[in-house]
Amino acid sequence: MSDFLGVSSSLTGRRWIGPGLEAERLAEAIAQHTGHPLALARVLARRGVAPEAAEAFLAPTLKRDLPDPRRLKDMETAAARFLAAAGAGERIAIFADYDVDGAASAALLIDWLRESGRPAPTLYIPDRIDEGYGPNPPAMQALARDHDLIVCVDCGTLSHEAIAAAEGADVLVLDHHIGGETLPPALATVNPNRQDEEGDLGHLCAAGVVFLMLVEANRQLREKGRAGPDLMALLDLVALATVADVAPLQGVNRAFVRQGLKVMAARARPGLRALCDVARLDTAPTAYHLGYVLGPRINAGGRIGKADLGARLLATRNSAEAEALAERLEALNAERREIEEAVRAAALAQAEARGLEAPLVWAAGDGWHPGVVGITAARLKEAANRPAIVIGFDGDQGKGSGRSVSGIDLGAAIHRLAAEGLIEKGGGHKMAAGLSLTRAQLEPAMARLADLLARQGADRLGPADLKLDSLLMPAAASPELVASIEAAGPFGAGAPAPRFAFGEMMIHFAKRVGENHLKITFSDGQGPRLDAIAFGAFDTPLGPALLDHGGARFHLAGRLEINIWNGRTSVQLRLEDAAPA
Repeated sequence: MSDFLGVSSSLTGRRWIGPGLEAERLAEAIAQHTGHPLALARVLARRGVAPEAAEAFLAPTLKRDLPDPRRLKDMETAAARFLAAAGAGERIAIFADYDVDGAASAALLIDWLRESGRPAPTLYIPDRIDEGYGPNPPAMQALARDHDLIVCVDCGTLSHEAIAAAEGADVLVLDHHIGGETLPPALATVNPNRQDEEGDLGHLCAAGVVFLMLVEANRQLREKGRAGPDLMALLDLVALATVADVAPLQGVNRAFVRQGLKVMAARARPGLRALCDVARLDTAPTAYHLGYVLGPRINAGGRIGKADLGARLLATRNSAEAEALAERLEALNAERREIEEAVRAAALAQAEARGLEAPLVWAAGDGWHPGVVGITAARLKEAANRPAIVIGFDGDQGKGSGRSVSGIDLGAAIHRLAAEGLIEKGGGHKMAAGLSLTRAQLEPAMARLADLLARQGADRLGPADLKLDSLLMPAAASPELVASIEAAGPFGAGAPAPRFAFGEMMIHFAKRVGENHLKITFSDGQGPRLDAIAFGAFDTPLGPALLDHGGARFHLAGRLEINIWNGRTSVQLRLEDAAPA
C-alpha cells in the first residue's frame, strides 16, 4: 500500500495510509446504491459496510439491534431474583465499581427501583485506596448482615472469597470483566466474558449488561400482566458508560449511544444537566463529550475524592443536590488534573529512559496516586503506541492500571500473570486492566507481561499510522457533509472518527492560542478558506512548523466538525497532522 499523498513521515512522525483499491471500489458501490456523498460512502467502506446494509447501519435501532437478554447465561435467574426482591420489599444493596461504568450501572438499578415505587437500595462503592477494586470480605459480610440481596455491578466475577463471605444474602453479579475458569459462589453471574460464553456480546460494558437484565425483568413482568418502568429513559446512562469505559462502538453499542445521546439532549436527568452546566457544555452532548468532558468529571470522585459521588450524581432527582455534587466533582477534576500532570511527567521520563520500543511501556513510583495511574497509562500508550502499565507504590504494596492498543488483549495477559502467581491479583478486559503486586514482584511481573504481549505482536507495532478516509477540497467541507458523516457515528473505540486530508494547502493565518494550541486558516489558493484548530500542537513539531510556515504549502489532515460561535455555524478542521507538500 503506497503512502497517501506520498507522506511516509509526517511532522508528527506518522505514515499516512489511505483507502486501498478494494475499499475504493466498495465506496463507489455504496455511493451508487444509496446516493450518499462519496466521502460518506468511503467512511462506510472503511467500516466494512455492504451497500445493501448501508441504510440500516446509518439508522441503528434498539428494536433491531438489541440482543435477546436470555442469550447470556444466568440472565433469567438474575432478573427473577431481582424482581422477587423488589416485589417483596426485601433489603437490596448495590455494590458498584468506582468508575463511570460502575456509577452508571448502579444508577440504572436505583432508577428502575424508584420508578417501580420500591424503597431505595443501599449504595456501596469501595474506597479506591483503602479497599481497592471489587468486593472485599469485610464489606460483603457487613452488607449481608443487613440485606437480603446484594447486586455487584461492574465487578465481582473474580471475587470468590468476598462473595462467599456474604453469608445469609443472595448475591447477583452483573459484570463484563474477563472471568476465570471457575465462577464465584453467587446465585447468578451474568457476564458476556465468562469463559463458558460465546463472546459475541463481549463488547458490552457493565451498564449494557445491567440494561439487558432490566429488559429481561420487564419481560418477566409483562408475562405476569404487569408493566415495568420506561427503559428508553435510562439510555443516557448506558451511552455514557459505553463511551467512558471505551467499549467498542459496534453492534448494539452503536444503538445504545445513538439513542442515549438523544435522551441526554433533552436534559431531563438533573445530574447530567448540572454536570453539563459546570463543564460549560452549551450544545447537545456528543460521544466525544461523554468520553472527554463528562466522563472524567464523574470519575474524579472515585479517583481522588469520595467514591460514591458519581453514582449519587447520576441517580439523584433533586436539582439542588445535583448542582452541589456537580460543583464538587468539577473541583475534584481540577485537582485530579494537577496530580495527573506531576505523575505523567515523571512516568513519561522513566518510560522513555527504559525505552518506548519495547512490547510493554511501564513506569512505577512511590506515592503516585492510585486515582491517576490509569489516565497516565493512557498517556504513555498514546505516546508509544504500545500497551502501557503505570504503578503507584505505598510502602511495599503497589497498585497499577494499564491501557492497551487495538489488537492486543491486555486483560487476558494480566489475568495470566495472576494465575501464575506473579502478581497478587489482577484482571480487566482487552483495552484496560488493573493489578496489585509487591515491590519484589515488580520486575519479574513486568518482564513476563512484556513477553506475553510480545507473543501477541506488541513488539512489532510502529508509530501509529494515520489512517485517512478521503482527500477533500475546502469547498467540499460543508455543514451538510459533516451532518451526513455524523450519521455513520457515533465514533469512538472500535469506530474511529473519519479523517480527511487536504492536499497542498496555503496557510493564510496562523496564531498560537492559549498555552500550546494552534489556530490556522487555509485554502487551496482559489476556493473558500477553512479554519482549523490543533490542540496541543506545540507539544509536537506540528505547532512550530505551521506557525512559521514561510509561505510553504502543506498537506493537512484531521477530522471535520461543526463550530458554533456567536450564533454562526461553520465547519472547521480538528487538525491532527501535517506534512510539507
